[in-house]
Amino acid sequence: MNRKTSRRNFIGTSTGFAAAGLASLANPIAAAAQSVGIKPGDLPDLTIKEVKVYVTDISGIHKLNSPETGELLSIVTNSGIEGNYTLGDRYATPGWLDWAKPVLVGKNIMQLLPTLTSTTGMKGPGGYDAAPAGRPGGYGAAGGAGAARGTGGSGAAGAARPPASPGSHSAFEGPQLQGTGLSTRGGGTWPNYYTAAADVCMWDILGKAVNQPIYKILSGGMPTKDRIMAYASSQHLPTVEDYVPDVLKAKALGYRGYKIHPGGGQHATGPAIPSYIGHMEEIREVRKAVGDEFALMHDPVQRYNRFEAMTVGRLLDELNYAWFEDPVRTTDQEGLIQLCAALNLPIHVGEFIYSIADFAEYIKRDALDVVRLIADNVGGISGAMRVGLLADAHGLECTPHNWGNVPDMALHFHVELALPNSYWFEMPFPEEYADRPEYKDKFRVNKDGYIIAPTEPGLGYPIDRDALDKVTKRIDR
Repeated sequence: MNRKTSRRNFIGTSTGFAAAGLASLANPIAAAAQSVGIKPGDLPDLTIKEVKVYVTDISGIHKLNSPETGELLSIVTNSGIEGNYTLGDRYATPGWLDWAKPVLVGKNIMQLLPTLTSTTGMKGPGGYDAAPAGRPGGYGAAGGAGAARGTGGSGAAGAARPPASPGSHSAFEGPQLQGTGLSTRGGGTWPNYYTAAADVCMWDILGKAVNQPIYKILSGGMPTKDRIMAYASSQHLPTVEDYVPDVLKAKALGYRGYKIHPGGGQHATGPAIPSYIGHMEEIREVRKAVGDEFALMHDPVQRYNRFEAMTVGRLLDELNYAWFEDPVRTTDQEGLIQLCAALNLPIHVGEFIYSIADFAEYIKRDALDVVRLIADNVGGISGAMRVGLLADAHGLECTPHNWGNVPDMALHFHVELALPNSYWFEMPFPEEYADRPEYKDKFRVNKDGYIIAPTEPGLGYPIDRDALDKVTKRIDR
């Protein structure tokens, strides 16, 4: 097979990074203590005494992900350290408190964090459609081809199943797996948005316990990046004519790249045309507008068939685009293999893969050039690091997906900062769509086009408690 090399930097010390990263995942408590030169026994009491949910008003917020509910999770330890993460930013996750109370309360993070999402996940027919009954398909309204596709079962698209019972370890264990074609591997719990959210909260607590941002713990003491170059990631804009003004605005703000999320591919006026033809016009016009040295990417979110993807991909090659993301359905491995072999630019795949076992299959079969991931889908920070290091072990880049509110963006940023094979920060554009009033800090590029690493402990973006009080409708306990 004609296996090309994707456009990536090879880091000579990558093996050392991988070993250190794996060590931090195997024993995060020891890694955290080591990062500040203390013994694990000297850490504060990390026994969980309380879980709660701040239910906030997001009526005036531009939601990047339609399932976002305004729920901010809280896990509090006996020593008073609080870890937080958002809920519902990826998929609806009802009943988190009912799951969390028996699973988390009274247990020490020292025991929970190394094991809660330590699994190879669920092994199914492959990728996106290998999903438990009732889990929603696609990307919601923005997703094009996959928007309304679920897989069997009685659950409605758009709503993940609640736990089988309040004490269930996984939202998808037991009867929920019947008829899905999935089997657990190593006690697999992916995709599980309950455990993934708890994983992020516990990493937030661990960072705060040692006064370190999470990425410095994840690096296992190895040198880390202190900034990542950013590209502006467009909305699915209504018309062909909308993209040039959008990319020029991003370039003027200092962004070093721009990713097209194509819309309907139609002109503002005139007869209807095939959408991929309109997308090709966007691709040409955007390149013409920004010049040859500006990085450009294209992400149709699985909406093309093989012919359309190959036709668009050849144009992207001709115009020196940096990558082609999710060109066809993730389940079409044969189509992805053909595209990877035929096109020069890297093919990015992985947002619709939910199991580390399936990531291994795509890598082994040359069905991707660069590994994408969504941390919520693969076990939170712990799972995302495992997938990223799997990619690194095969000499591949890993480009986590940033598309959500502040804590969602923060968790992916820490993974990007810690991984040796991650080089770009995806910034939803317009950038203010990611802002939330309870967070003073905002994600913005500096004058050189970089996002600067946080220095505050844990997730690194402290909650403004006064602002949180103003937007909180109630606190569920």
